[in-house]
Amino acid sequence: METRRLGRLGHSSSVLIYGAAALSRVSQDVADRSVQEALDAGINHLDVAASYGDAELRLGPWVPRLRRSHPDIFLATKTEQRDGDGAWREINRSLERLQTDRVDLLQLHAIGDRDELDKATARGGALEGALRAKDEGLVGEVGITGHGHEAPATHLEALRRHPFATVLTPINLVLSRDTTYRAAFDALVEEVERQDAGLMLIKTVARQNWKGEERYATWYEPLDDQRTITAAVSWALALPVATGIATPGDVGLLGMVIEAERNRMPVEEAAQVLGAEPAYSSPFLDMP
Repeated sequence: METRRLGRLGHSSSVLIYGAAALSRVSQDVADRSVQEALDAGINHLDVAASYGDAELRLGPWVPRLRRSHPDIFLATKTEQRDGDGAWREINRSLERLQTDRVDLLQLHAIGDRDELDKATARGGALEGALRAKDEGLVGEVGITGHGHEAPATHLEALRRHPFATVLTPINLVLSRDTTYRAAFDALVEEVERQDAGLMLIKTVARQNWKGEERYATWYEPLDDQRTITAAVSWALALPVATGIATPGDVGLLGMVIEAERNRMPVEEAAQVLGAEPAYSSPFLDMP
């Protein structure tokens, strides 16, 4: 699998980042098969969060083994706490659940608008707890994530307030066709490049908000056929600034995303395929 440099962190991360939200409500056996599938494909960047149900517990048995057998594995988790003490406690809980004494990246999670950013970066906010964990060697670096139509603009403001090492932000073809959203994303990209931060993408294979039966564990309806998933992955990975894309939060989709990375199509063809998708809209029109 292709790898790309994760900004100034320097890690050669696989362009597919294992989205461990997929493990939030599965058994250990199902989790084990999914993690092994990811490793066999060449994925070396694992992304989890304290708020992802049992996901940290499902990854936990793997972490000590991977630290020994796969020295290039990059492990990231997230805190959704907004005060420093709460973030500090949650970071330590995550380390216990992950059966490790250190993660490579701790991300302030779900910072999708200015109000959430203000809480996290205020005096006594979550950023202070994260930086304390970094100073004490519990985390390697601190990043930021978020959903919603305001996410790129919010993450640009975050980089103006603090030199976050990484940004995890949403983009796909349909979001990029919103002129306001794309302008905010492009401004974020410019600042990411100036600071040499790592930029990772989410919601690559989102189709729309759920309209009927929810057939997957994702909170949005995903693309779920090989051609459109290949188009979505190809389009996103054609963005040169992107280190990689997070795989969707359902173990059943991982194989198609891996296949898409292996057999990418030209970006012009990808845009045509996605443009012909009849049900394709922002997943943030009606967030849960």
